[in-house]
Amino acid sequence: MVSEMSNRQLYDQDFFAWANEQAVLLRARRLSEADIDHIAEEIESMGRSEKRELVSRLRVLLAHLLKWQFQASRRGPAWKRSIVNTRDELDEHLGDNPSLKSQLPGAIETAYRRARLDASTETRIGEAVFPQTCPWTYDEIMDPAF
Repeated sequence: MVSEMSNRQLYDQDFFAWANEQAVLLRARRLSEADIDHIAEEIESMGRSEKRELVSRLRVLLAHLLKWQFQASRRGPAWKRSIVNTRDELDEHLGDNPSLKSQLPGAIETAYRRARLDASTETRIGEAVFPQTCPWTYDEIMDPAF
């Protein structure tokens, strides 16, 4: 039997061992022995991680789209490949996490703010040249013809 104190100690000292122990306890339906508070915390953390991944992928895509639009003379196969690959990754990520679709407006806003700075730094074009807010809808961002 795992005591609450040993659950906490294991959580702090050996996360891998703690996670495996919790999985055993949950599968055995020994909920009274499980570290419910930390389990809930870890599940919430996983959800936040999925949202961060969405923002990160959007950031990469939006930065490339900005560079594509504002540095047409430097367009090349590497940028195009990155745009195509990132669109595919975004599509897969949302397919795996469909509830994240409700988070798209805020995620695009956050990602664009960062992508605008990235594009400015990478192109050496002043940040003020790029639109203040994302000029594209999600459908446009994901449109292969765009």
